[in-house]
Amino acid sequence: MAEEAHRSPAAQISVTRNGEADKSHEEVFQRDLPHNISSGTIMSHSHNSNENYAMTEGVVQVGPFTESPFQATTPTVVPSPAAASRLARSISDSQVETHKGDLREQQMGGAVVLADDMKSPAIEKLELVRKWSINTYKCTKQILSEKLGRGSRTVDLELEAQIEVLRENKRKYEHVVKLAQTLCTQLAQMLQTQRQLGDAFADLSLKTPELHEEFGYNAETQKLLAKNGETLLGAINFFIASVKTLVDKTIEDTLINIKQYEAARIEYDAYRTDLEELNLGPRDANTLPKIELSQQQFQIHREKYEKMRNDVSVKLKFLEENKVKVLHNQLILFHNAIAAYFAGNQQQLEQTLKQFHIKLKLPGGETPSWLEEH
Repeated sequence: MAEEAHRSPAAQISVTRNGEADKSHEEVFQRDLPHNISSGTIMSHSHNSNENYAMTEGVVQVGPFTESPFQATTPTVVPSPAAASRLARSISDSQVETHKGDLREQQMGGAVVLADDMKSPAIEKLELVRKWSINTYKCTKQILSEKLGRGSRTVDLELEAQIEVLRENKRKYEHVVKLAQTLCTQLAQMLQTQRQLGDAFADLSLKTPELHEEFGYNAETQKLLAKNGETLLGAINFFIASVKTLVDKTIEDTLINIKQYEAARIEYDAYRTDLEELNLGPRDANTLPKIELSQQQFQIHREKYEKMRNDVSVKLKFLEENKVKVLHNQLILFHNAIAAYFAGNQQQLEQTLKQFHIKLKLPGGETPSWLEEH
């Protein structure tokens, strides 16, 4: 220990990472040696390398250390090269993490901007779903309360009676159409039989000379009946088509409007019941906004209900006029055709078809050319 205390300062030489002597320490040491010897301690000096960011430090002590009772000693921190390297790597890693954090914040910021842009349509859809759910709940509650006999419903007696009559007439007209179609099917089968019977009589008329006239009369009669039956069949088909159009299109279109009117009536009663329940409850700062909103919704659905009721009333009036006109003509056609057929009045039967502009399609007839059709 005594030898280490009296060892020359030049005996300790700082060495770089490449194994070479660090001359800069010697220069600094020789420059600062007189100043540091006077204080008894030579302070450590550091050398920074810009290439590897490592620090190489050394400590040189000269002579025995005598502590002065009036001077405080300051401990000297001597970092090692490994610690300096770890410090440099941690600084570099922290810079990389900071850069990544900035990028992540920028990406998150961009995503928020996109969400703001997409927010409006999504909110609108959610609002529509919310309104639809509330409206469906109220209407379902109103329907159940009416079926259970607990709720009240708005009734227009005159309009409800007209709607009921229309539905009953529709069922009856559909039944008439079904019977007329059955008649057409049976008449077509009878006509086919009459044709075959006429052909058989004609064949026997040729092969039986002694009964030639008798078979010939029957053959002509059956062929004439078949021809008149085809005319009657055309009239009945026209009757069926007209009544079916009245039932499946005109009346059905009116029934669609009636369904919309009934839906508007249920909504009106649902919001009316909701408003009545709120009015029966307490009125305070929490319920007053709800009552005001319910009043607005009630007024909107009331106007919608009244508008649909007026539209249905007008539609029923026009439907009745159109129905009377159509059925009047079709019933006259059906009656005249049936009467002329069974009376054997061929001219009257043909005149009836001309009156209603009915063109027959004869079986086996040639299809008219494009020029004839146009």
